[in-house]
Amino acid sequence: MLSSARKTMPALDYVSIVRSVYGDRGAMLAGAFASGLTAALTAWRSQSLPLYAVALAIILLGIVRYLNMRAFWRAAIDNDDVMAAQHWEDRATLAGATLALAHGLWCLFALWLVSDPFAELASISLSIAVMVGICARNFGLDRLVTLQLLGVIVPMGAGLLGHGDVYHAILAVLLLVLLSSFRKLAGDIRAILLSAVHGRVEASRLAAELDIAITTLEHGLCMLDENGLVTVANERASRVFALLGIRQLANQPFGTVLAALGTSNRVPRTAVEQLGSMISRRASGKVLLSLDPGRYYEVTVSSRGKRSVLLFEDITERVEAEERISFMARHDTLTNLPNRNHFGELALDELENRAETGTPSVLTIFDIDEFKHVNDSFGHVVGDKLLRQAASRLRSALPDGTTLARLGGDEFIALSGTDVENARADAQRVIDAFHEPFILDGHHLSVQVSIGMVISRTSREELDELMTKADLALYAAKGEGKGRCQLFHQQMDIDYHYRQRLKADLREALAAGALSLVFQPLLDISSHRVVSCEALARWTHPELGPIPPATFIPLAEEMGIISEITAFVVRSAVAECSQWAGEIGVAVNVSGRDFRGLDLPGLVDEALAESGLSAPRLELEVTETAVIEQTDLAQSVLESLSARGISIALDDFGTGYSSLSYLSALPFNKLKIDRSFVQDIAEDERALSLLANVARLGRDLDLTVVAEGVETEDQLRAMLEHTGIQQVQGYFFSRPLPARDIAELISHLNGPASPLLPAKRKHG
Repeated sequence: MLSSARKTMPALDYVSIVRSVYGDRGAMLAGAFASGLTAALTAWRSQSLPLYAVALAIILLGIVRYLNMRAFWRAAIDNDDVMAAQHWEDRATLAGATLALAHGLWCLFALWLVSDPFAELASISLSIAVMVGICARNFGLDRLVTLQLLGVIVPMGAGLLGHGDVYHAILAVLLLVLLSSFRKLAGDIRAILLSAVHGRVEASRLAAELDIAITTLEHGLCMLDENGLVTVANERASRVFALLGIRQLANQPFGTVLAALGTSNRVPRTAVEQLGSMISRRASGKVLLSLDPGRYYEVTVSSRGKRSVLLFEDITERVEAEERISFMARHDTLTNLPNRNHFGELALDELENRAETGTPSVLTIFDIDEFKHVNDSFGHVVGDKLLRQAASRLRSALPDGTTLARLGGDEFIALSGTDVENARADAQRVIDAFHEPFILDGHHLSVQVSIGMVISRTSREELDELMTKADLALYAAKGEGKGRCQLFHQQMDIDYHYRQRLKADLREALAAGALSLVFQPLLDISSHRVVSCEALARWTHPELGPIPPATFIPLAEEMGIISEITAFVVRSAVAECSQWAGEIGVAVNVSGRDFRGLDLPGLVDEALAESGLSAPRLELEVTETAVIEQTDLAQSVLESLSARGISIALDDFGTGYSSLSYLSALPFNKLKIDRSFVQDIAEDERALSLLANVARLGRDLDLTVVAEGVETEDQLRAMLEHTGIQQVQGYFFSRPLPARDIAELISHLNGPASPLLPAKRKHG
């Protein structure tokens, strides 16, 4: 019974045999087409439909075998994957046996059905050729060879026997002998192949062992006898000394070799002397040889008795790697400029040198304007290319001798020794260099640079202090419109220390509960009554007096304590509101940072529970800028608060992004129009028309519309007559009042008093 070769062969042999079956698919396909076309020719000559069918079958089976071979090589089976190999053996056996049977049927039909000598000759000769090919291609798999030979010989023998004469019968019997001889031939070839495979494996093993032996001696090796004569020198050692001009190493006194090295000027004399001393003393150790150009060898000397062994190791790559690591540790990988730490080392040396000569120093910080916008809009790849090109322009614009470095992000720093006028000229050259657009991945980007510089005339100031002053000057330059240079002056230092003091004192004041609240009423125009009060934080410094909110609120955001102030205002405002008569509400401003730094829903729940205030009496005011900074998070938090019954107001409408999408997407109940829309409405019809249209927009969206900053009777009258504004707020009614006075004001304004808008006053 025929079985798979997997059962009789080692895994490596079996997989190799299967691979041999799938080799040279092009020749196989060409043979199949040649046989098929020949069969078609015999069919056309004899006008035999069965022969036409055989011709088509041979060609189709050849194509199938070709595709099967391609699939095998794509599968890329491992050398020991016998299960996969058996799968492919079975496929090859099926396809090969079927193709052989087609050739056998060709012979059978030509001998039985067609009385044409050409058809008989062509079918038998090509089929015999196929049997030879079977032995040549598939000799490794006995089952495949046998089935293919049977597929050809049995139908061919049947065709010969069908002639009924003794000569054809003898020929049919001889085919069986041919079958046996072909099987033996295939077996002999298989044995030769396996022997070659085993030989290859053995050769690979010996090569691997030899490679290991060579690897252990990958360095140059010299052995010196008791007289200092070089008795052994391998090829690597000879190559090293050949680089130094010494062609003959073996059997040379090593002292002579060292003398030649000392006079060649190719190796440092100190290293030669150290190596000679170590050998003469029969000592052990290591010596570094630096060869020109740029090669480094570490010589390990090992002495035992009067003999010495020198091992030469090429450490050029190690030295270069260490130099690269050192460079990377001291330089920015993106621009190859010195980094912050290395700049500090270089700058300190320069400042000390100039301190001795009295030369002034200029420290300059450069900041690329709107770099974050470039990163956000075009991606970090374009941003990195911009930084590299910016560094190149800075190098070109700054004078020779300037120490330029990258601080990080989009900031660069430079130190040079010059006077004020030259420093200003250098800065202007940099600004001019940035006027030309940057071409980045097909984008033409106009980018400006802001510059802050400080002059140190004594060069005795600390580097950190100079950097702080240059930073302050840079901050001032960006505040003046960017794309310009600002020289540090003393007032900046005063302002800086003032801000630093305010920051420290604000933190202490918040911890000590020294902040307070004031309240400004919002009045309903139609009912002439107070409907709500806006709670505003106030800080009175014990020494500096009242600090404006416009000063300490940005400081709180910069310090990251704005959410603590928000929490204080919410709790205090809700507690105070619970003491007011009627259904007067209270409004609290919310910062954009509160959406991430504070659990607003939890804070509101806690404050309402402690005070007993109903949720509809609390209103949270949020600006467009705060919403745009945290869009998704703001929407989630505001919807959660709105679901609790909290009123949400969009504050300072018209000063931020003013996008209708926010008005429709977020759960706003109120629209507070910024005071900038109100200030000119009594004198400017255009301003009044604009205010009326904004108010109409709010009403169309079913929002309560509030006008802020109402300060005159004329402004109020214009609103009443020409706009549909429902609520107003401003100094015309009341300045922000402390908690002790707001209740009295509410009682006065909501009591039986004169109308909200008195008769027009007389002037003059």
